Amino acid sequence: MRIARFVHKDEPAYGVVEGDVPPIEDGEWDTSGLSLAVLDSDPFFAPAQSTGERLKFDDVRLLSPILPRSKVVGVGRNFADHAAELGNEVPVTPVTFFKPNTAVIGPGDPIRLPAVSEHVSYEAELAVIIGRVAKGVKAENAFDYVLGYTSANDVTLRDLQKSDTQWTRAKGFDTSCPLGPWIETELDVDDVSIRSWVNGEIKQDGSTADFIFDIPTLIEHISETITLLPGDVILTGTPAGVGKIVAGDRVAIAVSGLGVLANPVMDA
Repeated sequence: MRIARFVHKDEPAYGVVEGDVPPIEDGEWDTSGLSLAVLDSDPFFAPAQSTGERLKFDDVRLLSPILPRSKVVGVGRNFADHAAELGNEVPVTPVTFFKPNTAVIGPGDPIRLPAVSEHVSYEAELAVIIGRVAKGVKAENAFDYVLGYTSANDVTLRDLQKSDTQWTRAKGFDTSCPLGPWIETELDVDDVSIRSWVNGEIKQDGSTADFIFDIPTLIEHISETITLLPGDVILTGTPAGVGKIVAGDRVAIAVSGLGVLANPVMDA
């Protein structure tokens, strides 16, 4: 099931996305064949029923499909080619960091470039949404705690990442975590493509098959010391091809089966 969050009658609402996912070319897609079956409540945390109302997908303003109640946990250097392009060694255990929920924005919302940084970079990623309280989870049971998946852009202040001892400012600034366009509750994540475009030019083209640490391993590692709550988000890492963005750019992220997450870039 594909669940989107959007503005309806001036309030956040939820709906089931209906129709075939259109092909994606140069970070663009034709969503005219998609519609939304409106739900009467938040389906992630309570039973929800269809209201019977249907809307055209193109007629609504999408929001981030989920606003984490607690945290976003990022995973760094989870692709060997990305670690290499930044001159880093392949980690022997997962490298993790936090983004606050104030970093989260939705499709179409602007990524705002802080004046403190001179090098802001995109990072296309698959995001995992946690559906149950997860503490001390073993890898073999990890998918029992997953609600679904969406696309993410782990926007990074690359110069601050290098100069600061910790990555808090570089990874956690406002608008640094676009999510969307929907959450897919059923997705085979063994080998899905992760791509990005800047102004229609392909920049990244990787696959989850190249993860250093797969999703069950990440959930076990994180939940060993940190309790994951329903609605928490795990960013699983980015393939090679990251680069600088500037005001006026358009960044598009596509994970197979999850549509397109596109955001304009503006000065703060």
